[in-house]
Amino acid sequence: MDTAKWIESFIRALMCLLGILGNNWLAICSLPDRASRLRTNEALFLNLAASNLITNCLVDLPDTIADFANGWFWGKFYCKVFMFCAGLSETSSILSTLLISVFWYQKLVGSLRRGGAPVAMDNLHLVALLLAGGWVVAMAFSIPRMFFATLETQNQSRAECTDSFRSKRAKESYEITYVTLANAIPIAGIVFASIQIVVTLLQHEKRIQTMGSVPRPAAATSHPDGAEKPTVAIDPPARAGINIPAARPDKPTSNPSSQVRAAKSVVAVASVFLVCWMTHLLLHIYSNVSHVSVLVEIASYIAASYTSIIPYIFLYGVRKLSCPCCK
Repeated sequence: MDTAKWIESFIRALMCLLGILGNNWLAICSLPDRASRLRTNEALFLNLAASNLITNCLVDLPDTIADFANGWFWGKFYCKVFMFCAGLSETSSILSTLLISVFWYQKLVGSLRRGGAPVAMDNLHLVALLLAGGWVVAMAFSIPRMFFATLETQNQSRAECTDSFRSKRAKESYEITYVTLANAIPIAGIVFASIQIVVTLLQHEKRIQTMGSVPRPAAATSHPDGAEKPTVAIDPPARAGINIPAARPDKPTSNPSSQVRAAKSVVAVASVFLVCWMTHLLLHIYSNVSHVSVLVEIASYIAASYTSIIPYIFLYGVRKLSCPCCK
């Protein structure tokens, strides 16, 4: 293997290790405490971490080892498992990101506009049902790849695990259906939720600036000489020197600044995800037309970078909400 190939494989291995570390960290930080129940945001992050770890451990890691070995040596059976896991984790990760975007948009609106009122996705049973549906959809698109997976031998020595459809029309039909239903529609939802988050944040910031620019009139009392002096209202218990502790609310109120921080991290993840996915899709389409193997490798690197980056963005955005060790 030449120097350029070693560098590419090393970068791929580094991204894989960063993804394994970040997604394990996200999963550990999302685990509930012994004294508390599992919350919806924790369930969403655990599901995303599980999806990404399937990619990191069962797709990226074997593919990286095969790069160092200068060929696929895992056999035909694992080639089928490899293709199944690749489609399963990719679709599940996209759908998980969509649910996280919708969840934090609802939490942001509920915190800033309705004073922390409960939202629809606070229902853990509803979130569990949506996550289960996402895995069913992911499996429906991934199972066919097991039957189309095959090993292609190049230069009579190097084997490569690829998809081999019965006809070009069958391949185009599958890819159009997969890209439309499992990629384009969920990503459109992610973009829409992110735009709504940005609009809500801008409206909230404008409202704060408007309230801060309005002067507050001070209360005043008249004196015989015509001068007015401001008065300070003193409660009767304070006059008597009695200290009364402030009443504590029965339920903890949500912190708007924490909700804003988490919502901003969702927008950042959506931006990274959109750039990676669009670049990966364009390279994949162009490589199918021109049959350039280098573009296929670059597309796989870009797709792998997504699962390596987003756990750290989420950890930065929600560390004060879900895990004491991340504070």
